[in-house]
Amino acid sequence: MARFVAPLAALLLAGGAMAQAPAPDGDIRPVHDPVLIRQGGTWHVFSTGIGKNGQGLIAARTSPDLVHWRAGTPPFATLPDWAVQAIPGAKNMWAPDLSFVNGRYRLYYSVSTFGSNRSAIGLATNMTLDPAAPGYGWRDEGMVLQSMPTNDYNAIDPAFIADGQGRHWLSFGSFWSGLKLVELDRATGKPLNPRARPLTLASRPVPAGAPSIIEAPYIFARGGYYWLIASYDYCCKGVNSTYYTLIGRSKSITGPYLGKDGSSMLAGGGTILLRADLQEQGRFRGPGHAGHYRGTDGVDRLVYHAYDKDNDGAPTLRVATLEWGRDGWPTAQ
Repeated sequence: MARFVAPLAALLLAGGAMAQAPAPDGDIRPVHDPVLIRQGGTWHVFSTGIGKNGQGLIAARTSPDLVHWRAGTPPFATLPDWAVQAIPGAKNMWAPDLSFVNGRYRLYYSVSTFGSNRSAIGLATNMTLDPAAPGYGWRDEGMVLQSMPTNDYNAIDPAFIADGQGRHWLSFGSFWSGLKLVELDRATGKPLNPRARPLTLASRPVPAGAPSIIEAPYIFARGGYYWLIASYDYCCKGVNSTYYTLIGRSKSITGPYLGKDGSSMLAGGGTILLRADLQEQGRFRGPGHAGHYRGTDGVDRLVYHAYDKDNDGAPTLRVATLEWGRDGWPTAQ
């Protein structure tokens, strides 16, 4: 299994106290829906395209130490032709995911318009993340999967995982009927069976006509379990965002995922992992869209965004370390 992620946050669960790392600084905003991967001595964060100077499709940043960040080389200058045709009105790319698979970096990304489930997930690959290295260059691999208004799911927020048996999977989903999972062809990185209905990982049952506010799935493995991270409630409202992050675990990658109290993520359950402090005290609001990375040091890290009350509610890069308690559950430090 090859993935990566890092950064810093708030709590709930169990486990001993742990000294917090320095907060990220430098070019850390606007950052939305980040994912992190490390190549050599350089950390790379890709995130939803927000910004100028080529960062408006997918934004890129680099750091030598997970603290000091600067703008990197964005992977795209224009939307791929297939995306322009498939998703009318799309202007940028959302919620990328980075993994190193079969000798190449895989970049999954979303193309959509706000509030619509006419969406698509695309794939690009590269030999290296270093723009100065021989062989650098993103190759468009085209569409992976698509959702339409006739579907009960939304094809955004992709995240790759290889399971313990070597099978490849992609989780995805936002609102509608919840978070989904499809098995991938190991060679192409696209659905193994394009006609198969996606499996449901998590959902939030609500009254008819009400929004089911759940998105941003991310699965990783540890200690004989698969762990599913998801974000609940509303992002994208600056300091008024109510986003928060939950986690559940399962012996099977397909679920069911349960919280520490036994509550099912298929029924809106799970255990809180990241949440803001009290409204009158918290600087960083709405922490969510978290990804996981375990490096060669064996440390489990999260990367996510939160809205900075001291900077006009700008979405800001945050980094946390997971501390594992005696009960086998993590706390974000």
